[in-house]
Amino acid sequence: MKQVVQNYKSGELAVLDVPVPGCKPGGVLVRTAYSLISTGTELMKVSEAGMSMLGKARSRPDQVAKVMQSVATNGVPATYRKVMGKLDSYTPLGYSLCGVVEQVGTGIDDVKVGDLVACAGNEHALHAELNWVPKNLYTPVPDGLAPRHAAFGTVGSIAMQGVRQGEPQLGEVALVIGLGLIGQLVVQLLAAAGVRVVGVDPDPVRCELAERLGAAACGDPASAAVEAAVAELTDGHGVDQVYLAAGGGSNQPVELAARLCRDRGRVVDIGKCRLDLPWNAYYEKELDVRFSRSYGPGRYDPAYELEGRDYPIGYVRWTERRNLACFLDLLARGSVDVEPLVSHVADFDDAVETYQRLKDGELKAVAVLFRYPEHAGEGEAAAPEVTVPAVRRGGGASTPARSAKTPVRLAFVGAGNYATSMLLPHLAQREGVELSTVVTTTALSAANAQRKFGFAEATTDLDAVLGDKSIDAVFVVTRHSSHAELTRKALLAGKTVFVEKPLALDQDELAGVLAAVEESGNDRLQVGFNRRFAPLLQEARKRFGARTGPASLRYLVNAGLLGHGSWYLQQGTEGSRFAGEGGHFIDTASWLLEADPVSVYAVATSGNEDLQVVLRYPDGSTATISYVTTGAASFPKETLDLVADGKVLRLDDFVRASLFADGGVGRKRWVSSRLPKARDKGQNAELAAFIKAVRTGGPMPVPLESLVATTSATLAVQAGLAGGAPVTLARPR
Repeated sequence: MKQVVQNYKSGELAVLDVPVPGCKPGGVLVRTAYSLISTGTELMKVSEAGMSMLGKARSRPDQVAKVMQSVATNGVPATYRKVMGKLDSYTPLGYSLCGVVEQVGTGIDDVKVGDLVACAGNEHALHAELNWVPKNLYTPVPDGLAPRHAAFGTVGSIAMQGVRQGEPQLGEVALVIGLGLIGQLVVQLLAAAGVRVVGVDPDPVRCELAERLGAAACGDPASAAVEAAVAELTDGHGVDQVYLAAGGGSNQPVELAARLCRDRGRVVDIGKCRLDLPWNAYYEKELDVRFSRSYGPGRYDPAYELEGRDYPIGYVRWTERRNLACFLDLLARGSVDVEPLVSHVADFDDAVETYQRLKDGELKAVAVLFRYPEHAGEGEAAAPEVTVPAVRRGGGASTPARSAKTPVRLAFVGAGNYATSMLLPHLAQREGVELSTVVTTTALSAANAQRKFGFAEATTDLDAVLGDKSIDAVFVVTRHSSHAELTRKALLAGKTVFVEKPLALDQDELAGVLAAVEESGNDRLQVGFNRRFAPLLQEARKRFGARTGPASLRYLVNAGLLGHGSWYLQQGTEGSRFAGEGGHFIDTASWLLEADPVSVYAVATSGNEDLQVVLRYPDGSTATISYVTTGAASFPKETLDLVADGKVLRLDDFVRASLFADGGVGRKRWVSSRLPKARDKGQNAELAAFIKAVRTGGPMPVPLESLVATTSATLAVQAGLAGGAPVTLARPR
């Protein structure tokens, strides 16, 4: 799916292809029909992102304070890496939308598939084609209310909470300073409550709009007309409430509020403006200054927003969800009209251009909506099915055997942490291997790899390497998003390819790799699924022996949390964390069960980080992979149990293996006696098998069909999360 994102460091805005969020329990998956741009909050964020680093610091002193605290705790280098990693990442935009329920999570009974809902939240109601929204952040749209109007629900709730904080009474007079989107809604809500309103804004167009929507009078803050209107409506006493809905760095709104408010009046801050309160003015009138926290009670409370724990209505009459429903009701009954506020409706695909026009001032608007492509028809979707691509080999020539005296010449594309720590140290020591060329995107990293491991050449020119007929095999060890395309190019160039997992991040990428195999006839491919080559696991499987019945396999992966700034977190470009490394565990399970899975079922905890993946195999065997990030770091990373035929095989983090078996002469137990100095997860043995295949021209260590099946099963996990049902892995007939 597509989503609008921004890089806060560079200011770049983009519409990215990102994974579809899973439909977790306690919420619904919503396909967006319209989403609303907050021309105040969002444009402020967009403008800040375009500032220099000094400008960003000046605009966010609260964040500077946090950075200084981190420096004191962690030191300058660690803080710098942390800050730069956070700045140089994509962040979402948007927080108010209307859409159609596409899937319903467990525990939800107030809406069904096909219902129209309004959604709120800067983590859940994003400018994206699909959003997962927890129960307390959506509400059904009343019959007859247009989706484009219901998309105003969140900003309407913000305005409503501000009005509630002012506690207006029938017949009172209020001053609204700032007639942007929130201010215009505050004017209408106050008028609907029987309050006479004076509006203040330097833009005469906005003043005229507010008067059409119910304000008694509006004007420029510097004009005498505003003070005259207040004096006339209040008999010179001053207004009962002031609502600060303005932004910017001027202190004028706060000073104007003190001047025009009556004795013991109420001043409510809704927007984000400067608040240097003039002490004498506020003290002498004993003004009551109040703050309005976003959509209402429940905001920023994870138990309310994420866990769905509502506040009893007898104790909290107006929560953020009840505010949202109330505002939609006012819209449906015509008490509030948002259509005059709609300055522009843009197609979602034009999001970047629209933001740029707003930022540059070319598009002057109170409210702008994104209109999304026609959503799917109503009704439950069929259970998803993923077709495992067929492997078709063309008529290319097979790789000839090489003389034992002729070295196997290798090229590396990429020289990051994994390549330099887990692969190259083994290859640099191996006889009969020549490290020919290293290719990286930056010259320095290539030069470092050349110096450390003895590559004959270092370059940034990939095409030159692929065109070099003396190079026998190419290792693709780059970031995940480039694996499939680089593999495809290398296969078409006739190279034997070793690509680190994952082979592909989606079905289109996988299809592209297989198309290259078919076109070139070159099926010489290995994916870095190294665990099946681990000596300890090889010995354990041998001792377990052949099975006669189905097996149950449990694989616990205690993955742990990623550090801030890790590129694994860039899911929009690099895929989910499980998509990146889940193939390791699926391949290991399939190798132990000696088959490829036929279906995948996946569920996730909050955030889609902790997964339970259940694989079903042709003979009835099952494998459950628990991929968790919230465990203790002191617990082993990988533990595995295989149960079948009265036997249990236990693997403890590639350090120790045990076999328990009930035989005819009593119980038997084997425990590995050799404890390796370090966990051997099979990289060295895998590389040895790969080099042997290159040298001899013999079969690749893992059949291509198995690599494709594992990759398809890994990709099906995301489809299973989105669909909430098992995904069948259908083989083409």
